Amino acid sequence: MNEKELAKMANEFAKNIKTTDDLTSFTSMLTKQVIEAALGAEMEEHLGYSKNQQTHKTNTRNGYTKKILKGSHGEVEIATPRDRKGTFDPKLVKKRQNRLTQFDEQITYLYGKGMTTRDITDTFEELYGAQVSPTLVSKVTQAVLLELEQWQSRPLDDVYPIIYLDCIHVSIRHEGRVHKKAIYVALGITMEGHKEVLGLWISKNEGAKFWLSVLTDLQNRGLQDVLIFCVDGLSGFPEAIEAVYPKAKVQLCVVHMVRNSVKFVGSKHQKEVCSDLRTIYSSVSEKQASKELENFKQKWNDKYPAIYQSWFNNWKNLITIFEYPTDIRKVIYTTNAIESLNSVIRKAIKNRRVFPHDESALKTIFLAVEHASKKWTMPIRNWKPALNRFVIEFEGRIKIA
Repeated sequence: MNEKELAKMANEFAKNIKTTDDLTSFTSMLTKQVIEAALGAEMEEHLGYSKNQQTHKTNTRNGYTKKILKGSHGEVEIATPRDRKGTFDPKLVKKRQNRLTQFDEQITYLYGKGMTTRDITDTFEELYGAQVSPTLVSKVTQAVLLELEQWQSRPLDDVYPIIYLDCIHVSIRHEGRVHKKAIYVALGITMEGHKEVLGLWISKNEGAKFWLSVLTDLQNRGLQDVLIFCVDGLSGFPEAIEAVYPKAKVQLCVVHMVRNSVKFVGSKHQKEVCSDLRTIYSSVSEKQASKELENFKQKWNDKYPAIYQSWFNNWKNLITIFEYPTDIRKVIYTTNAIESLNSVIRKAIKNRRVFPHDESALKTIFLAVEHASKKWTMPIRNWKPALNRFVIEFEGRIKIA
């Protein structure tokens, strides 16, 4: 059936489409026609002559084999052509294949959105009338692990101006008990200003020792230099970075510092405390910031002494931003990059309160990250002026081609 015949048939059938069931029936019929036409063309190419053409070749057509194909079209029966020698190996629908690639893609997409295998089974039954077992869903998503392994070991750029390091905790069942484990995330900003997730790692607890192994992994994959690491306030974190990337600057994440500070504050004072902390990290210079920190101490130390002590203890790695001009500060201080990534991950794991094993958690987060990264087509805000400043401030370590 050629393109004109298909179009004519579609137009005729469209006149009778009144309900969603009619549309589903039409989609299934069209899918059947297109696939069978494509398989017929593949057979013709394989044999080297058309269907009604006389030939002296020893290999000829030998009827059809019926099979059920599952996909977004529901379930449809197709007829696959056979040849007498059994050498025909179709590309569109391979031997023993009983579902279309798009079907698998939808399964992995829904899995990456945080749906359980049972949720996906119910969704396909409701939307397409297709019977998809939890075992099939697990089999399809299991193939993601190979992709994850390749992605996790891929070579990296030799220089990333900025890398954000963070972790998110998830609940995972192990030997009948539920444990909290940390998923480590490294988000790099490339020389072009684009976000790139460099890897995902899992451990029972967040700790500087494990971060050291993460940094070593990045180094082994080709990452030679990082200008600035933006991290949370984990004890020993800066020391782990210095051990692997001694030239890198460390900037503690202000958002994490503020969130940790607010934990000590009663609800009636939270807004005011946050406002006073803002005067510290938004200061124009380190000198002014130190003055604002002292003012904060005078005002709040009697009620919330732990806040001042935390900022004072981490002051060395909080004031890194004051070493640089406004262009670079805006990029370092803006936490939209890592916060938006964390939002994607939290949304994916929200429906999965407890994962059955480590692999399930990593698959879900990896698929969510892969889907989100397709939208990262533009550089982060204020990148070009910041990059030009980086070239000057870190002379000899990066170059603009």
